[in-house]
Amino acid sequence: MTVGTFDRLDLRHDFPGLLDGNGVDWHYLDSAATAQKPQAVIDAIARAYGVDYATVHRGVYERSANMTLAYEAARRTVAHFIGAASDSEIVYVRGATEGINLVAQCWAGEQLKAGDRILLSMLEHHSNIVPWQMVAEKAGAQVDVVPLTADGKIDLDAMAAMITPQHKMVALAHVSNVLGSVLDVRRAADIAHSVGAKILIDGCQAVPRLAVDVQGLDCDFYVFSAHKLYGPTGIGVLWARQELLDAMPPYQGGGSMIDKVTFERTTYAPAPTRFEAGTPHIVGVVGLSAAIDYVQAIGLDAIHAHECALAGKARSALEKLNSVRVFGPEDSAGILSFEVEGVHPHDVGTILDETGVAIRAGHHCAQPLMRHLGVEATARASFGLYSDEGDVDALVKGIERVRKIFG
Repeated sequence: MTVGTFDRLDLRHDFPGLLDGNGVDWHYLDSAATAQKPQAVIDAIARAYGVDYATVHRGVYERSANMTLAYEAARRTVAHFIGAASDSEIVYVRGATEGINLVAQCWAGEQLKAGDRILLSMLEHHSNIVPWQMVAEKAGAQVDVVPLTADGKIDLDAMAAMITPQHKMVALAHVSNVLGSVLDVRRAADIAHSVGAKILIDGCQAVPRLAVDVQGLDCDFYVFSAHKLYGPTGIGVLWARQELLDAMPPYQGGGSMIDKVTFERTTYAPAPTRFEAGTPHIVGVVGLSAAIDYVQAIGLDAIHAHECALAGKARSALEKLNSVRVFGPEDSAGILSFEVEGVHPHDVGTILDETGVAIRAGHHCAQPLMRHLGVEATARASFGLYSDEGDVDALVKGIERVRKIFG
């Protein structure tokens, strides 16, 4: 059976969370918020907390040495996954939010001065807005906003026209968490670099569904979280060019990130260790590595084609329903936001939940984008590699029920 012109993926059996408490299929369409976990990841986490568990980097006993090897092997796995030049460019963080804050404080906070500018876009997640506002306020810098095209993509022509030598940092989403629109990162990087600015890319919605090569994209910083990539919560990745990491001061102080400590002076370890203070999320790193192994075995191209086909099928069906407005571009990457006229998205979500369909309803941590769209909130269906045509059919049937109830 095919979805569009691609062989569909059939992977629901790998995900125990896709059954409700009674063993019935659950139509989970909130993968953009957090992805369900495959059994392979669950098993890796359980093993790491069980027979393999020990601290890393400190123990001289065999199990600690083995866990340290697994922990650092995961760093190499991450580096290969996103095309980093070296595993020393990979910094473990709690999530993409911490990664952005780290760059805002330790790069922008050191570099920005009064009169400098930061360039964001209208569709950014709050995590890629607020940290820049905080550092800009402290430095006396200004935040500018790139508008969107009519179909909801970052307008790179407008970006090219408005960027100036005063812009020192550009921070953009690779894939919008609301609209599913995909950024031409390489062109955005070229525009940023044309005036000497650095560019950070929020890859949270990209890495679960697009093959990423940070060197090919030519960005300077790239962040993502494991939990959207079918891995555990509480762990994420900041990638940065080695020369940038080497020039940045530590983000936090504590154990592990030091070279030598005296009461008079402390010297710090080289990057990336200097940015990883304290006992790390050891098991989270193991789970992240297992998640990467899982998606790579399937293939990001296959995942992207599968999710795009499902999103396209859902868009086509919803656009045929009177009183339903769908947002974003036709080629959205597995994410579909919509509104039902006269019905609050929370009511839409509640009614769908009664039929076993789980969607997101709200502003999706993108209030400026909501105001741009002229709404307070939207309903959002987001697909994963485990999603199938049955999920689309259940969504559409549920929306038809919403329309009948609110008639």
